[in-house]
Amino acid sequence: MAKQRTRFPSDMLVLDRDASVPMHRQLYEKLRSDILAGHLKADTRLPPTRLMAEDLGVSRNTVITTYDTLLAEGYLESRSGSGTWVATLPAFAVTARNAVGRTDAPSLSTRGNRMVNQPRDRTIPGHIAFHPGYPEIKGFPFSTWARLLKRHTRYSQEDLYGYHWVTGHPRLKASIAEYLQASRGVDCDAEQVIVVNGTQAALDILARVLVDEGDVCWMEEPGYIGAQNALLSAGARLEPLRVGPAGWTLDDDTLLAPRLIFVTPSCQWPLGCVMRMEDRLRLLQVAENHDAWIVEDDYDSEYRFRGRPIPAMQGLDKSGRVIYMGTFAKTLFPSLRIGFIVVPPHLSEGFKRVASNTGHYPSLLLQAALADFISEGYFATHLRRMRRLYSERQKVFVGLCQRQLGEWLSIEENDAGMQIVGRFLDDIDDEMLWKAAQNQGVNFSPLSRLFFKNAPDHGAILGYAGIDLKAMREGIACLRAAFIEIEARRAPA
Repeated sequence: MAKQRTRFPSDMLVLDRDASVPMHRQLYEKLRSDILAGHLKADTRLPPTRLMAEDLGVSRNTVITTYDTLLAEGYLESRSGSGTWVATLPAFAVTARNAVGRTDAPSLSTRGNRMVNQPRDRTIPGHIAFHPGYPEIKGFPFSTWARLLKRHTRYSQEDLYGYHWVTGHPRLKASIAEYLQASRGVDCDAEQVIVVNGTQAALDILARVLVDEGDVCWMEEPGYIGAQNALLSAGARLEPLRVGPAGWTLDDDTLLAPRLIFVTPSCQWPLGCVMRMEDRLRLLQVAENHDAWIVEDDYDSEYRFRGRPIPAMQGLDKSGRVIYMGTFAKTLFPSLRIGFIVVPPHLSEGFKRVASNTGHYPSLLLQAALADFISEGYFATHLRRMRRLYSERQKVFVGLCQRQLGEWLSIEENDAGMQIVGRFLDDIDDEMLWKAAQNQGVNFSPLSRLFFKNAPDHGAILGYAGIDLKAMREGIACLRAAFIEIEARRAPA
């Protein structure tokens, strides 16, 4: 018995001739989604390709391409002598599109829900880059970088295209270890260096390896959101290690005994203060007393403008409790996605296995080029140029802010870092100012987001490193307009 033909509803197909998506792709997506949603039922016969093309006002090749793709994927079937028909799909496939948003769908894991609900901080395309921690991109020697990449792409004598060296290219690990020993006083060799794809990957690995559900972790407050997110997602219980203009509060007897302590001692995020030597030694003693780990995030220690650089805390550690981490996102460019962890020797093998199992390792091609960039002196040259540039930009930026925003904002130069914290002189909600600034095309980070337990301070974390004088002036003028808007809202009617 012949199957009953269902009439094809040609009026359902509407294609947009002005869209950037090709016509055959639009037709494919429309037919496929209608089949999955059940709007086009099984045993519906499609018009011949010539008639379909005439109805839609497209070329016959467009329809043929679409039909062929849907036939290959099993959404349509060709019946000898009777044309092209909608195939009979399993019931779950037809209803799957309608199931989106169902309350009886499987839920996320506890860890997944924690991660989804954590705050995030990101750059916004098209907005002036007052985003903190954003480097100067235009000044990067891209021609040199391209040449190094080309060298390994075309003439590589190494195997850079397999699963080798999941903890890092040997030459890059050696270059990083040598650089850290000379510039940061880090006590390590190449085997202790684990190369990962960025800071957040490093934090994810550290949280997985060092933190169990319910473990107490001391987290700087205000402190880095990415570290908060990683630790909370691992089930940690965060205790606030308070930081203010005078430094870290290490004598807080209300804090529970820690399993892990996260700090940014060389340039505190976001305040920019530097931990004094006596406090570093005290913190090491605290970790010893509580049998705790210290994670030292040395994210932009290269940018110190006054005085001699203070060596990393890791170099003071005599009991193997400090795990050091760094990134090339601030010194080169963020999308490079290469960071590193330096672990005590007795943890090296375990961390290598975790890095391999999590897949948190960057392209070996990029690593080989970066190894050359460092070993051939380009990295040191670039750092010297950027250090001078950022020092000059900070002075100009602070001066402009003091003149243009001084009635609302207190802001001073820092000895180090790529961002400045401006504190409000009046009771202003920094989230409200942030929204007003977004409307003006300016991006910054509200200070209050970095508090997780105590009452937050309000202020603006303003990145200055990646913007030239013209953009600086424009951005500060827009930020002034945002302050004026907030002030007008608060004025009595």
